[in-house]
Amino acid sequence: MNKAVILLSGGLDSATVLALAKSRGFECHAISFDYGQRHRCELEAAERVAQVLGVAGHRIVQLGLDQIGGSALTDPDIAVPHEASAGIPVTYVPARNTVFLSLALGWAEVLGARDIFIGVNAVDYSGYPDCRPEYIGAFERLANLATRAGVEGDHFTIHAPLIRMSKAQIILEGVRLGLDYALTVSCYDPDPQGRACGRCDACRLRAAGFRDAALSDPTRYQ
Repeated sequence: MNKAVILLSGGLDSATVLALAKSRGFECHAISFDYGQRHRCELEAAERVAQVLGVAGHRIVQLGLDQIGGSALTDPDIAVPHEASAGIPVTYVPARNTVFLSLALGWAEVLGARDIFIGVNAVDYSGYPDCRPEYIGAFERLANLATRAGVEGDHFTIHAPLIRMSKAQIILEGVRLGLDYALTVSCYDPDPQGRACGRCDACRLRAAGFRDAALSDPTRYQ
């Protein structure tokens, strides 16, 4: 069985990607990041998803992106917007996917895995530059230039299976795979009990996805 590293945030998209990778026969190793984000409920969700889906291993890596700031998700002085954002939103975390994919690449090389899965989406991506197909292709080229495995002839593949899917299509795929979305958290600004705000970009995209899929949204809202 081939090994794969799955970036698992605890959100809807990454949980779907994990279910997809398992359905394709990979031995899945999940990696999550405690990067100084506003809340820990997404990490708790990642642990739930990893346990229920039965990964071979799950690492939560400590980072300090809050020391850099520059995002509403890492700087408490920047408010999470509760209305639609134009352009690149303040919830963009500078270089986050590049940092995350780099660490996932390092772990993949140690594990002997040559496949990395990430749940980025270019249809509902809310303006994030590191969720585009061009970015995924560029990082895959970097992975094969900058590693011993790549130089010695092994090939890394960065899988972004959701990248051209709508949120409703993602949800329907997850349901087909038997994924329980009640395990997941999408909100950028949940309350201390982990209940979603219902107003941020992530909440609106999630709610619209369930509505378009004609399914009930299991999210706990404030």
